[in-house]
Amino acid sequence: MIEPARSEPPRVPDIRVGSATNALQPISSAERPLGAGLPQWASLLVVAATAGAADQLTKWTVSSRLGLGDTATTIGPLSIRYVQNSGIAFGLFAGSTSAVIVLTAVAVAAMLVFFARAAQSHPLLPVSLGLAIGGSVSNLVDRVRLGHVTDFLDFAYWPAFNLADTFIVVGVGLLFASFVAADRTSPRVGAAPLSRL
Repeated sequence: MIEPARSEPPRVPDIRVGSATNALQPISSAERPLGAGLPQWASLLVVAATAGAADQLTKWTVSSRLGLGDTATTIGPLSIRYVQNSGIAFGLFAGSTSAVIVLTAVAVAAMLVFFARAAQSHPLLPVSLGLAIGGSVSNLVDRVRLGHVTDFLDFAYWPAFNLADTFIVVGVGLLFASFVAADRTSPRVGAAPLSRL
């Protein structure tokens, strides 16, 4: 008895995530979405708002309890001393408040644009840019509102600074570290896998 030939359903091409239809050409990393989504924006906002609030609270506490130039506490080389700075770090551009405001606003806008385009390229970006933006905005608010920022962390061998300055430095350091880590872990073009001995 001869069985009737079975009609096979048409084959569906096997397309897998991470490969092209020919299974030989990998999908370029440029095709992966790297822009900021809602979770990244939320993380950035939380970090920036927390940094800004902490900075504003400490500045208010120092300026409301100390007179200008007064010192409250000394712990080893660190003293809490109330000073005002109309410039940027280390007293640079003192007296150029308008120029500093413009430069700070441009820097914050550039960081936001970069974050919008590349937030998912590294998990540390919301934290690093959140700290840098939070500190920058907090100092910017002081310059617009008061014409100066309040500095109170004073080492004997270092110009006085505040929490916002600390957040900016830490944020930029984390940003640099994330770039270095990403560069070291990314595969090199043309690199062949090592053969096992």
